[in-house]
Amino acid sequence: MGVRITGIGVISAIGFTVAENLRALQEGTTGIGKISFAEDTREFLAGQVKASDAALKTKHGLGNAHISRTSLLGLHAAREAWGDNQLTDTLRTGIISATSVGGMDRSEVFYKDYLTQNNADYTLLKTHDSGSSTERIAAEMGISDYVNTLSTACSSGANAIMLGARLILQGKLDRVLVGGSDALTRFTIDGFRSLMIYDDHWCRPFDESRSGLNLGEGAAFLLLEGDKSASFSGNRTICYLKGWANAADAYHQTASSPEGKGATLAIENALKKSGIDPGQISYVNAHGTGTKNNDLSESVALKTVFGDKVPLFSSTKAFTGHTLAAAGAIEAVFSILAIENNLVYPNLNFQSEITETGLVPVTSLQTDVQVRNVLSNSFGFGGNNSSLVFSDHE
Repeated sequence: MGVRITGIGVISAIGFTVAENLRALQEGTTGIGKISFAEDTREFLAGQVKASDAALKTKHGLGNAHISRTSLLGLHAAREAWGDNQLTDTLRTGIISATSVGGMDRSEVFYKDYLTQNNADYTLLKTHDSGSSTERIAAEMGISDYVNTLSTACSSGANAIMLGARLILQGKLDRVLVGGSDALTRFTIDGFRSLMIYDDHWCRPFDESRSGLNLGEGAAFLLLEGDKSASFSGNRTICYLKGWANAADAYHQTASSPEGKGATLAIENALKKSGIDPGQISYVNAHGTGTKNNDLSESVALKTVFGDKVPLFSSTKAFTGHTLAAAGAIEAVFSILAIENNLVYPNLNFQSEITETGLVPVTSLQTDVQVRNVLSNSFGFGGNNSSLVFSDHE
């Protein structure tokens, strides 16, 4: 039994709306470019949303209130996914948002002022914790029946979607906004550089020469509805979430198992739950960060599950950068758009296959394929692996 998806919203380095993101994916336009932080002469390649905090506040009528960029990006995407729906006592409505960064962008401002004794504003710290971002989005939208925050590294957005589907099928909610949001911060960029997995060049997922990721920022939300809510709202069903699974291989604090054990379990269990045969998967939206370990592990998992019949696959992170907790939600929206428009996106910057597996991703936009079922992978630090299956039929 699938869960209906009736609304989607996204903001990323390649666009402010679903339509803009789709256009960039179709045109092969990356959003990754050089950025720098105030008073820092270093430049980084990252996928930055082309809007200031002030512009986002103005758009959403937030005045000069302290609010993290993570909350601003999340609110923007959540409102697009919510559309013209109205809150009502007839329906139990929830929101589940994922984040890794939370309000760290505001905390960085505080600590800079604190360390330089520049009259630090302690109220900035109120937005630091991850839950604050979700609470702020929920308050602005008036959602209060159920509010939750997940933070499981790069699988967070997928896990938020998974939890929302379970709550609907268990009859605990009638509809729920699910997704994730993360903003770029100097701390996270320096953190990934300290792990020696940040690429100073454009990331190259699944390429033999890959040497690391480029970070990005953004947010995405999906509106999930049960039968009661769909009957009440009359919303068109865009597609269905048919399967999901999470598996932790606990191999290393940050690295994935080289044998792809956790990833294999997540994919196999998501397919089993969906009732869809592996041979019916039209496209795999891969996690594909561009790091040595991750791409090899995921490639091994794909070969283990699909054998010599691995479906068309690609990573879209060379478009957006790796958006951390938001990645699973952003790529869920991209997966839905692939079904809606019968598209398979190109894996940018690919030149040669990984020696150990020999897998070759799609390298140019495919428009002459029928995309009915999409597998979307999101694999996080510590081996927290999640897979989702989207379908055009219930």
